[in-house]
Amino acid sequence: MRSRNMRSRLTPVGIGIMLFVALNVALERAHAESRGRIRGVVTDPAGARISGAQILLRQAQRPVASTLSNDAGEFALADLPRGIYELIVHARGFAEHRLPVRLATVGDIFLHVTLDIAPVMEEVTVTGEGGLIEEADRVVQSVSIITSDQALLRAKAVLAQAVNEEVGVHLQRTSPTIAGVFIRGLGGDKVNMYVDGVRYSTSAMRSGIHTFLSLLDPTHVEAIEVLRGPRSADYGSDALGGSFQLLTWPPPLAPDAIEWHGSWATTMNTTDWSMGSNLRTSVGTPTFGFVLNTVGRRVNTFRPGRGLDSHSAVTRFLGLPSRVLYGPRLPDTGFTQYGGSASLLWTPSSGQAFRLHYQRGQQDGGKRFDQLLGGDGNLIADLRNLMLDFFYVRYDRQAWAGFDQLSFSYSFNAQREERVNQGGNGNPRAAIVHEYEKMRVHGLQARAERLWRGHYLRLGGEVYRERMRAPAFAVDPVTSRVTLRRPRVPDRARYWNWGIYVLDVFEPKRGFVKLIGGLRYSGADYRSRAEDAPIVGGRPLWPSDSLRVSNVSGRIGLLLPLGNRLSAAFHFSRGFRAPNMTDLGTLGLTGSGFEVSARDITALGGLVGSTADRTAVSTGRPVAPLTPELSSSYDIGVRYRHGRWRGEFTFFLNDISNLITKQALILPPGAVGLALGGEPIVAQLPNGVVFVAASSTPVLVRANFGDARFWGIEQTWTVELSERWTLDVVHTHISAKDRRTGRPPNIEASFPAPDGWLRLRYMPTRRFWIEPYLHAAARHTRLSTLALEDRRTGATRSRTSIANFFRNGATVRGLVAPGPDGRLGTADDVLIPTGETLAQVQNRVLGPGIESAPLFLAIPGYVVFNVRAGFRVGENHHLIVEVENLGDRNYRGITWGLDAPGRSLFLRYQYTF
Repeated sequence: MRSRNMRSRLTPVGIGIMLFVALNVALERAHAESRGRIRGVVTDPAGARISGAQILLRQAQRPVASTLSNDAGEFALADLPRGIYELIVHARGFAEHRLPVRLATVGDIFLHVTLDIAPVMEEVTVTGEGGLIEEADRVVQSVSIITSDQALLRAKAVLAQAVNEEVGVHLQRTSPTIAGVFIRGLGGDKVNMYVDGVRYSTSAMRSGIHTFLSLLDPTHVEAIEVLRGPRSADYGSDALGGSFQLLTWPPPLAPDAIEWHGSWATTMNTTDWSMGSNLRTSVGTPTFGFVLNTVGRRVNTFRPGRGLDSHSAVTRFLGLPSRVLYGPRLPDTGFTQYGGSASLLWTPSSGQAFRLHYQRGQQDGGKRFDQLLGGDGNLIADLRNLMLDFFYVRYDRQAWAGFDQLSFSYSFNAQREERVNQGGNGNPRAAIVHEYEKMRVHGLQARAERLWRGHYLRLGGEVYRERMRAPAFAVDPVTSRVTLRRPRVPDRARYWNWGIYVLDVFEPKRGFVKLIGGLRYSGADYRSRAEDAPIVGGRPLWPSDSLRVSNVSGRIGLLLPLGNRLSAAFHFSRGFRAPNMTDLGTLGLTGSGFEVSARDITALGGLVGSTADRTAVSTGRPVAPLTPELSSSYDIGVRYRHGRWRGEFTFFLNDISNLITKQALILPPGAVGLALGGEPIVAQLPNGVVFVAASSTPVLVRANFGDARFWGIEQTWTVELSERWTLDVVHTHISAKDRRTGRPPNIEASFPAPDGWLRLRYMPTRRFWIEPYLHAAARHTRLSTLALEDRRTGATRSRTSIANFFRNGATVRGLVAPGPDGRLGTADDVLIPTGETLAQVQNRVLGPGIESAPLFLAIPGYVVFNVRAGFRVGENHHLIVEVENLGDRNYRGITWGLDAPGRSLFLRYQYTF
């Protein structure tokens, strides 16, 4: 009876498998009749044919076919399904050449590929048009493309440095260990990130930085594509500023035999006396490919320009240069980072492939220098054991079920950190707070593509389930007593993020008018439960909270050729961003100060302040749950290309409604002594602004505070002055305002100053080049009240915070001595370098009768000169030498937690085999 039941259960499964196989075979036969071939010839600039050139055809970062050019320089790739491909041609002694190939009809396509000694600026391709492989100047919405060589040249410590020298994109450097990127003036949780088409951002991402971006090492990356402007229609929530796409090294396939390749590189940088190394190896056969990369780096103490720390706690609170206590190198700025990645590709037949990718990263010994001597003067601000485990498996199928390309994938993303902080401006008796966080994300992605009568149609969807583990506790350093406390976001909070989309790119004739349109329906679902909260004092540490939202986003664009040299691009997009777990649940110390969530203070009668600083007054608006942000963005661009000239000029305008900002929390009188997530309120001003010991800035709350407008211009020009000389000019100007008040909006990652880059490259031979370059930025005077309070930018100090540091951080570090009474902690204590008492220091730093003032009212402008050079010895050895900041200029960008590197020497050696 049992075997009969088993057979009855298996019979439908068996029939289903047989039908699937039969359908598969029928579809294979049908599509076999509609396959095409790509033929071509490879020559050098003089027209001589090149034999033995490697020809690789890829689709969606996946190798499809490969071959070598014959003795006549000819090649052929046959039995190819209809689709859009990327053809990569490489030969020893020549630069790699890439171009998109569109195989839309049955028959042959013939290509004439000319290889040059130096990289040709016209040949860069991107996948930023919703997955469509395209030439850079044929993409409707602006894209910045960063190659592997460029990323390795710029990213000397963290991956985010790779965006230097790009138009419309800026580096945000919170600490030596963690950083982020601005895209068109927006950063943090308003810029989402993908790795090989899989969402890397999570709902726990902070509002100002990308904590786990640094765990993606630049040696893992083949290319980075920065999609400038809202891309919610393609990539969902958190893309109001743009999207940051990373493409890892794909496993190779060999034409007919086993091939083994690899490279080993090592680096050294005197800025922080860092040393690192990586080894990448790959093996390819006709059906299997495997690539493995391992990397490790030790970063030591950091030296800023002139060996001075402009925002040092010693300068901020005592009015003294940082060298009275430390320098020229900054303490607590070293860390160790290591990890690896592995990718496996299996192609059981010519039309299908499986890819498995796993990536591991870890960072040890990191600290938030801006919360230590670099800003607040605290004694403990650890970033412990940042860990990443990122995995996906993808199945790709060509020419099946009426589509040219189908893809299904599953992903797993685990991001772990532990932050340990002690506040009070260096108070050794303040509680030591431990906040462990581990976010686990399971994701499913699917997409289908089809070429049809000039249309490229793409359908897809994705869903991600996120779950947070965040136990938190505090240790009393005096009694060693441990108490449970409210974590930054509620423990066991859950978040769903999903979307379905359609994209159509219409180009009736190659090289002429191009139209693009896309729609996406996205949603998010958040829940945290009081049942999961520890009970302290008879009450759960947090209340239950939930949010469910959805919306439609879209975009439409036009690329219009204006002759052979000029084209114009017009683009409109509607963006959507759902409040994430950080927005909804944050309570505790963040980059901007101490924050509370709306749900946690419901019973306190809190109101939203007019600004983010201590001068805020009540707006009369009660603190309320957050709602989604929406944007309407307009791009108008002109592109020029002729001979040795190439350029692009773009004007953009991005209106964001219901912008989530950080404002000062206003509480009714008598709030001193109340607890906010375990932190007692220690002070309250007459206007209702409150303070806790963990931060010297006012307590903040997030609110949909109104509408904001971001606008600016981007331009980049490249001129080949001769066969040996090339000039590059990059310029970005961004501005922003609250549409009601005219002031800069209070978002943590505020917009950067206008800036530009100028590069002049001399390349007399393929084996040597030298490139002087400079970076210039204007003085930045439009700082928000949030930025003026921020320790990293305006660094506001008050009489209370000066007293706290004088009595705690400065005393512990030996800068304060007892006065005539012989006892520390009394009014006659003196500052050793000046012999002043606390009252005298307060008057000198702030001025008589002034309660508080920023250290900086503006970010100074700067011009920095640099030079770098590259040397090749044979085909296998490559050396890069760079001298950075020749004038040893001291400078920093907005919301940076440390100054930029001073004069330094960088070396990178690579051996390829």
